[in-house]
Parts: sequence; C-alpha cells; structure tokens
Amino acid sequence: MTSLANNTDQPSLDVQTLLNESPFSGFQWLIFSLCFLIVLLDGFDTAAIGYIAPSLIAEWGVSKPALAPVLSAALFGLATGALLSGPLADRLGRKTVLVSSVAVFALACLASGFSPDIWTLAALRFVTGLGLGAAMPNAVTLMSEYCPDARRATLTNAMFCGFPLGAALGGFLASWMIPQFGWRSVLILGGIAPLLLLIVLIPKLPESVRHMVARNDSADRIRRALAPIAGKAVDGVQRFTLSETSPQPAANSGIAIVLSRQYRLGSLMLWLAYFMGLVIFYALMNWMPVLFKEAGLSSQTSTLVAALFPLGGVGAVLSGWLMDRFNANRIIALGYALTAVSIWWIGQMAGHLGGLVVVVFLAGTLMNTAQSSMPALAAAYYPTRGRATGVAWMLGIGRFGGIAGSFLVAELTARDLDFSQIFTVVAIPGVIAMAALLIKQYSRAQPQDGTVTPSH
Repeated sequence: MTSLANNTDQPSLDVQTLLNESPFSGFQWLIFSLCFLIVLLDGFDTAAIGYIAPSLIAEWGVSKPALAPVLSAALFGLATGALLSGPLADRLGRKTVLVSSVAVFALACLASGFSPDIWTLAALRFVTGLGLGAAMPNAVTLMSEYCPDARRATLTNAMFCGFPLGAALGGFLASWMIPQFGWRSVLILGGIAPLLLLIVLIPKLPESVRHMVARNDSADRIRRALAPIAGKAVDGVQRFTLSETSPQPAANSGIAIVLSRQYRLGSLMLWLAYFMGLVIFYALMNWMPVLFKEAGLSSQTSTLVAALFPLGGVGAVLSGWLMDRFNANRIIALGYALTAVSIWWIGQMAGHLGGLVVVVFLAGTLMNTAQSSMPALAAAYYPTRGRATGVAWMLGIGRFGGIAGSFLVAELTARDLDFSQIFTVVAIPGVIAMAALLIKQYSRAQPQDGTVTPSH
C-alpha cells in the first residue's frame, strides 16, 4: 500500500486510498455528528404524527380510518422528496440539497403546529415530508463518501441510528409534552430544533469529496476538503483520482445508472426489501399507540410502550460491524426473518404488559437493525456517479411501503380483525423482505476496477 508521506511526490492521488489510509479525523467525526443530528430530527418529525394521533382523535373528533390521510401525507412527501433529491444531489452536490431540505422540513413542521383543521395539517405534513425525504438519503450518501472502506457500513449505520433514536425521543417527549402543553407543542419543537441546527450546518458541513472528484472539480477545492483529514499529505497534489469497485455503466445520469443492466435487478430487490420494511415500521409506529389503548392500556402507557419500538434501532451499529466483515445481504435478510417472528409475537401479548414491553423492544431492535442497515447496503452497491440517486430512490420508493402500512392497519381495523390477527398480517412483509435480499445476493453486480479522473 502506498504511504501517504510519499503522495506529494506523485502526479496524482487516489482519494479513496487516502481516506482508507488516514486515521479517522475530527473533521470526519464532525460530519458524522452533523449527519447524525439531521437524521435524528428526521426521525423525530417523521414519527411525531403517530404520537399525537390519539390527541387528534380526541380534540377534532375524527374516526381512526379518517386519520389515514394525515398519517400518510408526510409519507407521500417523503417519497416525492427522495425521488427528486437523488438526481439533484448527483448533479448539484450533496450539501446544497441537504441544507435546503433541512430548511424545508423545519419551516413546514413549525407551521403544522398551528394547523386549524385536519386537512391543513395533512397539507403541511406533505410539505414536511418533502424536506424529510430529501434530507435522509443525502445525509447517508455524504457520510458514506467520507468513510474508509473497512468501516463504511459500521459508521453509516451508526449515523443512521439517529433516525430510530429520534423517533423514540419523540415518543418519550410526547408522553410528557402533550399532557403539559398539548399536541401542537410536539410539532413546534420539531420545527425549531432543525432551524437551530441550520446555523451550524451552513458554515460547517462540507461537500462530498468523492462527488467533487467525480464531477471534475478543481484540484484546489479538493485539497481544501481533504486538508483537515490528511494535512500536508495533499500539499502540491494537482490531480486527484477516484477508484471504484462497483461496475461502471456507460450511462451518465444517476437514474440511468440505477436502472442500467448491471444494477436493475439489484435495484428492484433493494426497493422491495425497503418497501416491505416500511410497511411494518409505519403500520406499527402510526397505529401501536391506538391499538395498545384499545387493548386496555392508558394513553400515556400506550405511547411509552410504542416508543420502545424505534429505540431498538441502536442495534444497527452491530449490524454494520457484521456487514463490514461478512455478507451484508445475508446479515440483513436474517434480521428481516427474525423481525417477522417477533412482530407476530407482539400479537400474542395482549393483556400482558410486562411481556408486551419486552417483545416490543425486541421486535424494534430486530426490525430497526435490519431497516437501518439498508441505506449502507445501497450506498455500497452503487458507484459515486449514481450513489445519491440509488440511495434516494430506494428510500423514496420504499416510502410507498409506509403509505401502504398506514392504510393497511386502517383497513384491518375496519374489517374488525382482532389484536392478534393484525400483528400476524403485519409480520408477513418481513418474510418478503428477506426473500428480496437473498435474490439480490445471487444476482448482484460484480465488482470491477474503474477510475474517475477529473480535469486539473
């Protein structure tokens, strides 16, 4: 392996080799922290509507099926925002799209706290979703593109743990804030916090150095981005290159790469797996407080028990460590299989508070570990020129699974299925997600060497 000390004597420098050989710097930890906070606030704002749902029923006198549009409005926005943001980020840059998306969801969430009726709330939740949907995939992409190869899944998964932690934080705060200040306070907090974060993001968050090399940015700009990581090792370097281990299609746009012959089947399987995972996640996040209350728990206890479900997402750190060392597709497929079993088990715990607490936390750990590992899997699958689109489209198309999950439980309750039957049906998508990843494993694009070389 080439020593970094000798890089200044070479006519060119491979950026990924530099990231692999350099110690993980304070600058990279800053990127990690900022992206973690973005994803945490994303999780908080995404899950907030589920926690305030019982209060909406009480205050506005709406039926449970009538809640489906407001519960799913943000998910339509999430899907739209993700689908649009990926190609934009591959063209304009990760930072530009990421900062803009945080501003959008901050302002829309703040405004939704002043909604006079359910339809205004639904419209503002859609706009909130646009920002949320654009933020998450670009945070994942930016973080992954500053990681060394050997630690990419671990670090990306650890960063993505912010999403389930934010969702869990929303539940704990909602259980305290709603009785004290009303449901609107949860949404107002969800708007103010990201506005404050923008004060740090705008001056401190960098552009992806891999993206800068891929789009032929000047050597001077790339040197400035790498200097906090490698110091004098980049002094004098006039030409930067970027090795790629993923196949390099002839296509130029991110969308064309994702849908190219080499990536098409793998892309479809990523979409299917993530779709099915979000069917489970949003079916339970949006409806568990209501279902638990109907099973005999108080509103506050229902919210607290439901908040244990996303808290289990911290298990993604272990999953990332395993993904960096073993077959990532199989690791996540196993997680989805165990998720299906645990979701079914929740349905057997009606009337047993202690058992319900344990099983909800176990199910959340398994479910969120598998789901939170998917963005890292997608980021590793695609080349730099199509990575933002690949990650964003998996997240965006998967969001329709969240929409389906919200309407699924509404339909099941309308058909008078009991507590156990509802959770049995919700477990089935876990089996489908497992099968999709096994298909991807046996049809994956084969790695090959490739280099992107920018102009001087």
